[in-house]
Amino acid sequence: MATSRPPERPTHLRSARMLDVVKGELVEPGDLLIEGERIVEVAPASVPADAQVLDLGDVTLLPGLMDMEVNLLLGGPNHSSPLTAVQDDPAIRTLRAVANARRTLRSGFTTVRNLGLFIQTGGLLLDVALMKAIDFGWIDGPRIVPAGHAICPTGGHLDPTMFQAFAPHIMPLTVEEGIANGVSEVRKAVRYQIKHGAKLIKVCASGGVMSHTGPAGAQQYSDEELAAIADEAHRAGLKVAAHAHGDDGIRAAIEAGIDCIEHGSLMSDETLTLMIETDTFLVATTYLADGMDTSHAPPELQAKAAEVFPRARATISKAIERGARIACGTDAPAIPHGRNAKELIALVDRGMTPLQAIRSATTVSAELIDVDDRGRLEAGLLADVIAVAGNPLADITMTEQVRFVMKGGKVYRHEHG
Repeated sequence: MATSRPPERPTHLRSARMLDVVKGELVEPGDLLIEGERIVEVAPASVPADAQVLDLGDVTLLPGLMDMEVNLLLGGPNHSSPLTAVQDDPAIRTLRAVANARRTLRSGFTTVRNLGLFIQTGGLLLDVALMKAIDFGWIDGPRIVPAGHAICPTGGHLDPTMFQAFAPHIMPLTVEEGIANGVSEVRKAVRYQIKHGAKLIKVCASGGVMSHTGPAGAQQYSDEELAAIADEAHRAGLKVAAHAHGDDGIRAAIEAGIDCIEHGSLMSDETLTLMIETDTFLVATTYLADGMDTSHAPPELQAKAAEVFPRARATISKAIERGARIACGTDAPAIPHGRNAKELIALVDRGMTPLQAIRSATTVSAELIDVDDRGRLEAGLLADVIAVAGNPLADITMTEQVRFVMKGGKVYRHEHG
């Protein structure tokens, strides 16, 4: 069931229990009064006579979950597609994103960061357009924090022509599309994304597991280029997220003032210490090491994954143990859209408690995107509320059993019984 706008009547949402994410306690029963797009009272003393009552039964209410690394313009419910990457154009990518956005919302993720287009669009920021369409209520999807085009050097991990190993001059890409070299070009690329609606900047700081150009850990932008990217974004009030697997790239990104490291797979103990000291966020994308299907990749990339993924698991366990600020992110479609809760299960497997994993997708993610209007079930906050079966503090896999999704007071999923 989906509604196109919040009900004009208040909604009284009831359930067996709800999670106080801050205190880390289950509250029984779960009891919220919602008016318009916001929660107006928790455990209301009185309920307006005209309120719509939604009694969800034996479920646990949680704040809407957040995924800090997705690319809704790529992939789908699985890893197969009737089209190859070079047959996709901006129109088909956008229509693909409509389906992926709906799937993501229905899985209980009400806010996402869309981290970096890396396709030829003629300079169109497709994720900004997707955000607008969702905000206008034209299509169903999560709240989107769009990065526009990923800023990447020629031949870097997020240069789309690299994945296909294209011959020269096939599908040329512009600075506006994020392919930028040298300080002046990276500044221009960042300014272009900001001008046209990006809400953060994504940069490629190291190689990748599934890329052909060099080791996964190699630093790809110079220190000067990384510093220029951070400077441009920060002067506009935007944060920067850096794709970085390798220790050199991670350290360079942190020293440049970049706010968030995506992956962090091969980080050394010394760099982890620097990350913690500087309060730099880590989006661990750790389920990739368990669930990413590399069976169709070329042998050299399969070999790279076999080397990197076990080290990545150990790195994330160490980061958890040492108290790094870890936000939930999946890198979907590297894992299928709609399976986002797999990341929470993987974080628990690496050493988090279920509560810590839920916080990574609620309060920690809210800090990362600088919002205080979501991530908790409290009066005055947005009515982004989901319900899951069972008790997720006892069994984190319950976060895959989503029974109800509300975003901004609108119901997008309601399974009875």
